[in-house]
Amino acid sequence: MKILRVICLLIISTMAQAQEKPDSNFHLYLLIGQSNMAGRGVPDAESKQQNPQILMLDSNNRWVPATDPVHFDKPAIIGVGPAISFAKEMLGNNKKIKIGLIPCAVGGSPISVWEPGAFYAPNFYPYDDAMKRVALAMQQGVLKGILWHQGESDNDSIHAPLYPEKLKTLINRLRNELHQPHVPFVAGEIGYFIKDDFINKVIHQLPQQVPNTAVVSAKDLTDKGDHLHFDTPSARKLGKRYANAMKNLQESKQ
Repeated sequence: MKILRVICLLIISTMAQAQEKPDSNFHLYLLIGQSNMAGRGVPDAESKQQNPQILMLDSNNRWVPATDPVHFDKPAIIGVGPAISFAKEMLGNNKKIKIGLIPCAVGGSPISVWEPGAFYAPNFYPYDDAMKRVALAMQQGVLKGILWHQGESDNDSIHAPLYPEKLKTLINRLRNELHQPHVPFVAGEIGYFIKDDFINKVIHQLPQQVPNTAVVSAKDLTDKGDHLHFDTPSARKLGKRYANAMKNLQESKQ
């Protein structure tokens, strides 16, 4: 009887471990940065459409069908960003996988608060919050890439020269702490409708400085009338550009 009991316990333990193992067909993407990653485009009918293969981690850390707005940093002004169109493009016609979006962008946040322990008013710890959420998500799926759109808050002659090194530090820290040394990282240009162009001039150094990274263009994209945020069609175009760059990085790893 004792031997039978031990065997049963071993079987139960093995089954539990199998259930806890992350699903290799659940592809996770971490979304970080500031408002243009979070999304400020005006929601439309397409925003309500759902795809059962595309999920998002909501503010209560639950997986739910992904719809815009994906983020929740500033509920009064949140809107359409690049996340959903990115996920659709990554999914394509693949019926075997699911896409899990992990929204962690915080509107207005400078790159200086994307480090451990850094606080951003009113109640955010952008880096720490993101790490907690991605760690939770990785219990169920596999991290396939990181999307970064940030720079509007550092787009001046003082902060922009420091930006490449800060971004390099951020990427290396993320990869080290997530134990994903080669995870693809895609950054995006800020809108060309913004008056100053300091960040776009320096962000293109990234692929030469850090392996498995890319930068997507924001050329020909339009704002929502505030000369700061992408409108809904442009946010979706940007998402597709992120997806194309991500696919190229993933294919180069194979």
